[in-house]
Amino acid sequence: MNLLPAAVCSHSISKRLSKKLALFTVLVVGLLSWASWGAVSMLIIERNAQDLAARCVLFQDVLGLEARSGGEAAVLARLKRDQPMRANTRLEVWRADGSLLHADFVDNAFLKSEHLRTDNFTVTTPSLAGGSLRASYTVDFTASAAMGTRWALILLAATLAAAAMVGGGTFWHVKRGLAPLRQLASQTRAISPQHLDQRLTLADPAEELQPWVDQFNALMERLERAYAQLEGFNADVAHELRTPLATLVGETELALSRERSNESLRETLASNLEEMQRLSVMVNDMLFLSHADRGAVARRGEPVSLAALAQQVVDFHEASLDEAGLVLRVDGDAVMPVDEPLFKRAVSNLLGNAIRFAERGSTVLLRIAPELPEQVQVVVQNQGRAIAREQLPRLFDRFFRGEDSRACLDSQHHGLGLAIVAAIARMHAGRTLAESDHGITRVGFTLAAR
Repeated sequence: MNLLPAAVCSHSISKRLSKKLALFTVLVVGLLSWASWGAVSMLIIERNAQDLAARCVLFQDVLGLEARSGGEAAVLARLKRDQPMRANTRLEVWRADGSLLHADFVDNAFLKSEHLRTDNFTVTTPSLAGGSLRASYTVDFTASAAMGTRWALILLAATLAAAAMVGGGTFWHVKRGLAPLRQLASQTRAISPQHLDQRLTLADPAEELQPWVDQFNALMERLERAYAQLEGFNADVAHELRTPLATLVGETELALSRERSNESLRETLASNLEEMQRLSVMVNDMLFLSHADRGAVARRGEPVSLAALAQQVVDFHEASLDEAGLVLRVDGDAVMPVDEPLFKRAVSNLLGNAIRFAERGSTVLLRIAPELPEQVQVVVQNQGRAIAREQLPRLFDRFFRGEDSRACLDSQHHGLGLAIVAAIARMHAGRTLAESDHGITRVGFTLAAR
């Protein structure tokens, strides 16, 4: 089976536009030339007809005058004397009784011409028998036809020349106009995972291209941030996994290094199980975050009281609250459809985080309040040392731990709790929020009704 990708047929924009404009030029200029040639042909035909009619009138006057002054002999003499001046023509004259008086001599080429035109006329001659002469005058307009043909060839040549010039000019201008695209393509080829900081620029910004450049640069900004986060995430995962794995390996090697009692082996296995459970929790949390990052949406049920769900979480943390000497109060309520397990998980993570860092004997406040139309804000507030302002934007990053006294030293917490809160908020079309000042820290998220 052939697995090679099918060849993609491409085309040149410059050549395509040049061909289309050249064809359009041929069409337009050709129509104009055809109309011009038609008008010229009509003018030539009309001029020839007028010339023929004028000559016939002249013959009428001349022959009538000769007949009055000298009779038939004078007419015949005048016809023979003027014959050399009637090149490419033929004049025939008949008497009133139909007998031929005179006929110009013509060669076979004249008779075979396809451009002959004849006009018949009558000459009034009272002094001759029958009182009139009948005449026929034929003219060969081959020269006029040749001029029309030359004019048609000139127009055809002009049409083709115009098409060639328009096509060539279009190709040159379009190729020159597309030079910024070639520059952008060259700049794009230079971008690599090692040079994600490079951005596209235009020496001569074009209105049509600048939006694309801006969008691409914005995409590269997001890609660079995502790549940096991925690199940091990989390093954090390796760091988080290294300690429990090293513990497992060390304890196992120690257990195997010499004979040990069953009780000692049981303690080693229990310790290893604890580390593996921690690894399992971490892996499950990472799988959940990966699922959320792929666009998973919360499965909402029927509208439910958020305060009631929060109270269930509070009851679960009651022992931790008593141990830390804290009081927890739930303030406010809202009814909306949510994914109940995810909501309780997010609230549990917030409460667990607040309990760990709250001052002993203080009150932890869980506030549920409408924020915007069809949005609800869930915030957990505790008293304790404030979080540095520069650390607040990173509070929901994976594996993030502050470098101050709020840093969690408990090995059971691996820095994914608030990242899971952010993922659950996104799954409910919400966002996260964090504030810390004057010893009061507020961390929470919002939920959208739909």
